[in-house]
Amino acid sequence: MTRSWPKPPPLFELDELDSPGETVTWVPRSQATEPDALFSLEEPPVEQAAAANVIAAVQTIAAVETVETVVEIETVTTVETTVDAVVEIETVAEIEAAFDAMPERWTSRIGVFDLETTGIDVAEDRIVTAYVGLLDGAGNVIHEEHWLADPGVDIPEGATNVHGITTEYARANGRPAAEVVAEVTHALRTLLAGGIPVVAYNAAYDFSLLKYEGERHGLAPLDSPAPVIDPLVIDKTLDKYRKGKRTLDVVAAHYAVPLDAAHEASADAIAAGRVALALAERFADRLPEDVLELHTRQIGWAREQAASLTEYFIRIGRIEPSEVVDGAWPVR
Repeated sequence: MTRSWPKPPPLFELDELDSPGETVTWVPRSQATEPDALFSLEEPPVEQAAAANVIAAVQTIAAVETVETVVEIETVTTVETTVDAVVEIETVAEIEAAFDAMPERWTSRIGVFDLETTGIDVAEDRIVTAYVGLLDGAGNVIHEEHWLADPGVDIPEGATNVHGITTEYARANGRPAAEVVAEVTHALRTLLAGGIPVVAYNAAYDFSLLKYEGERHGLAPLDSPAPVIDPLVIDKTLDKYRKGKRTLDVVAAHYAVPLDAAHEASADAIAAGRVALALAERFADRLPEDVLELHTRQIGWAREQAASLTEYFIRIGRIEPSEVVDGAWPVR
């Protein structure tokens, strides 16, 4: 199996992230017939609708301005905001202040991250492919970067069967592992420094493996990333008793998110991001609006899930009573 990989990508720069890039086509549930639709690409989010109302009010007042100073408006324009309050606005300045005060939900822009590797041991296995992208609040890709690395070791047949990259292909077409690790780490640092949460499904795996890769190549590791959103941890907490597997393909299907190329880094990352948006919509009344608070809650949720799994593994004899499942999150 071969793929055409892009040349070395430009690194993420926050001042460039507002420029739309290639958008991956996706038909959300809102365009289907189910009544519990989660997304709508045609109807903007409520925050955007409120912003449009504010802009319209600004334009109405601006139309009656005849000098450089604002003409007094005798009739008060009211704008209904998304918090069910009515703001009385008499001047352009007050309208602009109301616009600036509107909170931006963490779902308005999210980073997405995924690795495909040589195996499942985060301390010993190596990166083969990596993807970091940026999605808007509707799940559209607005910026993305891909990497193919030469891991410097043989890629086991079992790993190749998962992601399709052979040792020979990676050696012939991949970039030096140290360069890839440095660029992926930099891209993630840039997003997180800008307050943009990064979504990773089973985040403790990807972020831990990246940390150990950084240490292996003498790079400053990303050992305390925040804010991170992990759809696996959130889904297992908020829909605890749902039967069935919690693999990305199964969970994506549950939330009506397409995943046509599972175990390909970009497809997995984008699907994970869209699942995160679906979770935020479905469980809006149970998730904190503050993304750093959500990050902190996931630390506790992951610890509780690991403790429960430890008890189960001991009960079925998979591990010894003295052993524990590591519940550290998002980095082990």
